[in-house]
Amino acid sequence: MELRSVIRLFALTASVFAPAVLGAFGYTSSGGNYIIDAGSANPLVFSVSQSSCDINSIKYRGTELQYSRTGTHIGSGLGSATVSVSQISGSSRYIKVTCVTSTLTHYMVVREGESIIYMATYITAEPSVGELRFIARLLPDKLPNEHPYGEVSNTNGASSTVEGSDVFVVNGQTRSKFYSSTRFIDEDSHCVYGGSDLIHVCVMTPQQESSSGGPFFRDIDSNNAGDSTNLYNYMNSGHVQTEAFRMGLHGPYAMQFSRSGIPSVKSLDVSWFGEVSVTGYVPASGRGTVQGTASGVQSGMQGVVHWYNNQAQYWAKTSSNGAFTSPLMKPGTYTMVLYQTEFKIATSSVTVSAGKTTSQNIAGNFNTSRKTLFQIGEYDGQPTGFRNADKFLRMHPSDSRMASWGPLTYTVGSSQLSDFPMAVFKSVNNPVTIKFNLGSAPSGAATLRIATTLSFAGSRPQATVNGWSGPIPAAPTKIDSRGVTRGAYRGYGEVYTVSIPAGTLVAGSNTITINSVSGSDGSTFLSPNFIFDAVELYTA
Repeated sequence: MELRSVIRLFALTASVFAPAVLGAFGYTSSGGNYIIDAGSANPLVFSVSQSSCDINSIKYRGTELQYSRTGTHIGSGLGSATVSVSQISGSSRYIKVTCVTSTLTHYMVVREGESIIYMATYITAEPSVGELRFIARLLPDKLPNEHPYGEVSNTNGASSTVEGSDVFVVNGQTRSKFYSSTRFIDEDSHCVYGGSDLIHVCVMTPQQESSSGGPFFRDIDSNNAGDSTNLYNYMNSGHVQTEAFRMGLHGPYAMQFSRSGIPSVKSLDVSWFGEVSVTGYVPASGRGTVQGTASGVQSGMQGVVHWYNNQAQYWAKTSSNGAFTSPLMKPGTYTMVLYQTEFKIATSSVTVSAGKTTSQNIAGNFNTSRKTLFQIGEYDGQPTGFRNADKFLRMHPSDSRMASWGPLTYTVGSSQLSDFPMAVFKSVNNPVTIKFNLGSAPSGAATLRIATTLSFAGSRPQATVNGWSGPIPAAPTKIDSRGVTRGAYRGYGEVYTVSIPAGTLVAGSNTITINSVSGSDGSTFLSPNFIFDAVELYTA
């Protein structure tokens, strides 16, 4: 065989059996777009509009993944932006796309050889759509599946609408994009995936320091909506909003393309990000930490320490002996909060300096001694164990898989915790009744404490004890957002105490009812409601 024929045969064999060909790292300009090639072994090539900053094509291993009718972008698209591209050399080679508007700068960066689009978004004002999000709109025939919660947020093929334009019925089950959420403190990677090549596209956010809501906030992560499969990074929104939006740099965060399973945020290296000149980026050398010991957390509960100010937020879990170390934090003075699970038990403040570790302990004083006559649930800032608390994060309260909401009667000493509702809706299961026996009547006054996690439409609890009506509390601070029906439970965590006059409680049988009261009305599960954390009757 001639040498030329051997060379041709070798080349043909290589092209047939090689799973991918290493791309040519770089960028070009074509048809009003910048075409970026990551130079990765599993080729990632994407196209960015030079006028709008929309990603309008994403090809991974030669397969187009981008939805054609709407781009991948910030918010609902920037509309128009000044878009530029540059190649940067540092510890690696990078390509950086920069998109600038009057109030926002969005960065997309690739590092040579990686099938990852790194991003960061700097804002000086909230986007006009009222929320700051990155959304990748991808092809559902290529990427139909969602991780980690599966079909709970897959609304493709909906047969009817349950609520608004975001809760639907699919195959007899209620589904919504809201049911894809994970608490910030638990976030790892959330992904969409599929295809014979089993491609995973995953979003990872190493920290949410410029987001809002704290460690337990949650928001939309993914949604197969039928026309497109959508993958999100929500940086802030009005979804159960409890604090003001933060300006500045959000990120870095990343969208990774993989054929080797689901990546972990712990393996995502962004230590090099300071090499690419991003506005608002603070390197490790410009940050400090807080170390200390937390005490006063109820045994068996997770301690969480949370730091926040107007510019940033951070958190850390405590070890079994209460020790904690914060993430690297921007310099400044912070409010410092201690939670047992999600229930606030202490507040302090601390000042962080660049390049230094500040030592500061924090002690909770909530779990002080008192004579408890009964307690339903734990003070953990969650509706843990109550009826339907195991389901509501991933389905609507009207779903047929839910247990009956009642009205329910809970008998102390014989009922199961699941016989107590996680929420009381004014038009559905109002009131909840508690029956209990006392061996003897208290000699003085008693206190009924009702800890809640979230109120909707001004709902708060009014207690009646053996026919004596307690006062109607003042309306809680309004959160202008649906809660239970979107799989949310965390608001301001109001705790109500009712002073029960001496002589009201008696030896033997007693009855307490707790009503959802509000000056507002609504139908079924959109009627005024609040979520329980714990209910306790005690004396001094």
